[in-house]
Amino acid sequence: MNFIEELRWRGMIHDITPGTEEKLLERAASGYVGFDPTGESLHIGHLLPIMILMHFQRCGHKPIALVGGATGMIGDPSGKSEERNLLSAEEIEYNQKSIKAQLEKFLDFSDKQNRAEVVNNYDWFKDIALLDFLRDVGKHLTVNYMMSKDSVKKRYDQGISFTEFSYQLLQGYDFYWLYTNKNCQLQMGGSDQWGNITSGTELVRRKAGGDCYALTCPLLTRSDGKKFGKSEGGESVWLDPRMTSPYKFYQYWLNCTDEDAAKLLKIFTLLPKEYIGELQQKHAEAPHERIMQKELAKEVTVRVHSLQDYTTAQGASEILFGRGSAEALRSLSEKDFLSIFEGVPQANISKTELESGINILDMVSEKSAMFGSKGEAKRLIAQGGLMINKQKITDQNLMVDASALVNDKYILLQKGKKNYFVISVA
Repeated sequence: MNFIEELRWRGMIHDITPGTEEKLLERAASGYVGFDPTGESLHIGHLLPIMILMHFQRCGHKPIALVGGATGMIGDPSGKSEERNLLSAEEIEYNQKSIKAQLEKFLDFSDKQNRAEVVNNYDWFKDIALLDFLRDVGKHLTVNYMMSKDSVKKRYDQGISFTEFSYQLLQGYDFYWLYTNKNCQLQMGGSDQWGNITSGTELVRRKAGGDCYALTCPLLTRSDGKKFGKSEGGESVWLDPRMTSPYKFYQYWLNCTDEDAAKLLKIFTLLPKEYIGELQQKHAEAPHERIMQKELAKEVTVRVHSLQDYTTAQGASEILFGRGSAEALRSLSEKDFLSIFEGVPQANISKTELESGINILDMVSEKSAMFGSKGEAKRLIAQGGLMINKQKITDQNLMVDASALVNDKYILLQKGKKNYFVISVA
């Protein structure tokens, strides 16, 4: 498989140095992407370079993921309008281990010629003395050259510390070290990394007399102009299920626009060109069925989490939109339950009130204020429009007791198809 051709049709190339495609067609090569451990989890913005590493390996090349235990202590100024907060060594080490575990889910580390590898640049920076680094590395790149990079120019008016200014040189040395020790000739990353990456190719040329190559992918935005990777509330969508539940993760992809879905299917799945074309055609014939979004959400959720998490998230979505069963509701974990019904009106009652049971009319009017009056509730029950835990209520004299609790704590009331109310029992 032609790696560059594969990325090109998928819309995953922003910049590329001359000769890269020809070099990769000559023989199998090693290439790397760097990830700074400035957080304990990667987010879906990192998925694009991860997918590039996956394609790189599938095309017969060796992928290297560099987790920057050293550069993470500095902070990359690229794309930042102000100085990053510096993390402690302990925080960096914890984040580095967490991110390494996440990367191992995407790449093949089995014992074969192009098996993936994770490296930490702290391993080679920790023993380099400052004066040695300045003499042996710093002299090869002029200040003028470093100032010409966008990551520096965009911060010049606001001010940039020497700490962040030095990041470019440190990342350049990463490329040099991997070139000389791992025979790595290609660095890949987001388009905001072009300046840092080409500084590395220049350092390799000047210090080692070698040829290296660079490739960047576009920084994605949604069709509405908002930053890709952020939820409607502005929170990042993380790969760690503790930070973004699989249900919320699934919903992010499921709710994307038709325009975005067509693009994201190419970028974030390994589906072949012909199959994606078929999905687009079927979607055009029945857009209300959201075929592209469903396939996209399935593919990405299974890859990042698991088939079981996808199945649970899919079932949870059906519960929210009125098609789920009472059994499916009771099978939800408390975390998934709260994720699904986040923002739904709630009321609190004590568990002792349920011991002798509460009349359904009292629960939906006096206890929860879901209805303004018992008369309104009676009319809806008569019309078959009131449900408790996804089961239709037909008896206005029904007594609700502790047996109705979901996760031993919640009761879900539903008025019509989409109006929910949660009773929380202490």
